[in-house]
Amino acid sequence: MSRKRVAVLISGRGSNMTALIAAAKQPDYPAEISLVVSNRPDAGGLSVAQGEGIATEVVDHKPFGKDRAAFEDAIQAVLERHRIDIVCLAGFMRVLTAGFVDRWHGRMLNIHPALLPAFKGLDTHRRALEAGVKEHGATVHLVVPDMDSGPIVVQRSVAVRPGDTEAELAARVLAVEHQIYPEALKMLAEGRFTP
Repeated sequence: MSRKRVAVLISGRGSNMTALIAAAKQPDYPAEISLVVSNRPDAGGLSVAQGEGIATEVVDHKPFGKDRAAFEDAIQAVLERHRIDIVCLAGFMRVLTAGFVDRWHGRMLNIHPALLPAFKGLDTHRRALEAGVKEHGATVHLVVPDMDSGPIVVQRSVAVRPGDTEAELAARVLAVEHQIYPEALKMLAEGRFTP
């Protein structure tokens, strides 16, 4: 079985990237983390990836200004150069255009810290607490042009405890994220998930 070549796109510390790297070390895992790309030169996850011997590239969005298509073309060129099969977004803080998303249709995953379709967008933990929900969690989904709306691959919930702070809830959700992202990538890489 040839392993799928995966690129992880990050903007920060890349804790989900680290979980994917750890999973991909298993000899029977169907994907390898071949490349980590950041839009921020100072992203902490870059040194983590380098320490693991993984190729890293920086495509800084700033020089492109408002030209998102040119920025994405630069990322696409990097992905093609590294012969990438699947893209995983892990705290990548840029909204992607429909053109780029369509290019990776069925081959790009994102992780979202909420039980989609609830709480799309930012500040999910605060909003969940404000809404008084009893269950919160994380979702891995295929990326489609409409943000946080793609087919759900894996979803797992955590109980919201009385008196939870945002930080406490976020920590429990992050632990779940680190479990389900490798599971979802495995399913996609093995061809077991078709939307």
